[in-house]
Amino acid sequence: MGSLTRERVFVGLDYHQLSVQVCVLDDTGRVLHNASLANDATAIAATAWRYGQRVEAAIECCCGAANLAKQLRELGWSIGLAHAGFVARMKQNPDKTDFADARILADLVRVGYLPKVWLAPDEIVELRRLIRFRQQLVNDRRNVKLRIRGLLRDERMPVSTEGGRAWSKFWLSQLPGLPLPSTARWILEQQLARLTDLDQRIVQVEQRLKQQLEHDAVVQKLLQQPGIGWVTAATIRAEIAEFDRFRSGKQLAKYCGLSPRNASSGERQSDAGLIKAGNPQLRAVLIEAAHRLIWREEHWQQFAAGLLRRGKPKSLVVAAVANRWMRRLYHQMQPEQLAA
Repeated sequence: MGSLTRERVFVGLDYHQLSVQVCVLDDTGRVLHNASLANDATAIAATAWRYGQRVEAAIECCCGAANLAKQLRELGWSIGLAHAGFVARMKQNPDKTDFADARILADLVRVGYLPKVWLAPDEIVELRRLIRFRQQLVNDRRNVKLRIRGLLRDERMPVSTEGGRAWSKFWLSQLPGLPLPSTARWILEQQLARLTDLDQRIVQVEQRLKQQLEHDAVVQKLLQQPGIGWVTAATIRAEIAEFDRFRSGKQLAKYCGLSPRNASSGERQSDAGLIKAGNPQLRAVLIEAAHRLIWREEHWQQFAAGLLRRGKPKSLVVAAVANRWMRRLYHQMQPEQLAA
């Protein structure tokens, strides 16, 4: 057992729901402690403090890890969230054990090579939960609509769209009167009731979003942008949070998954679509926003038309508009601009 000192120690935490593998290293990389402890911030801190009171630590980013990191930060630790994918590739070892994972995390902190993930504040975490819950409801609603469509096709029941498009009030009003078999009719009634319930829940979530973000300066600034509504603004706020945590607009666009991926080798120069990065929901709302910008704003219409004349596919053009718009938005959303 080590003795309490003022020495600096480096700690790697391999997180699990019930336990945490804790590895403590000194300045030279010597292992002072590597054992599994209960998932309790106080117990983990007490163990590390036996070897030194100045703690620099890392914990691999996963579900629940951020909460433990915040508790340890409140106890005075300097702790960062590690990008799990980068850490796995840096190990260069197919074997996976908690003992080895905790040690490499501690060693990456010691040598200053830790690939960090931003630790979001509590209000952003809560906003992300609300945004993702809304998206879950929207996905459920889409699945219910697909099931209703499938049932109607199976029974060869075309529904007239005269006087209104599909899923309009007029279109829905025709469904209860369709001559369906008893079981199919009962299933249709259940699906329509589910659809109504989901519509109401989505409205409730959106109302809560508006209440929660009513006085948010970033959201209010986003709502002033052409083609940006509450859902898009709230999603950008939740997933990007603070624009000044990025070094440039280019880095921000890459984080959003809007940058082209290079697939060049030797003399062959080519792209391979958008990079596989960022939150898919964030990228989806930004692509939708780009469609609206092209439709409403003359500047973006001209930019898109120029790319189309050069033979670029429409999907690439929309992504290019989203990329350029996000890079421009980066400069408009800096703290000094928000305060102006």
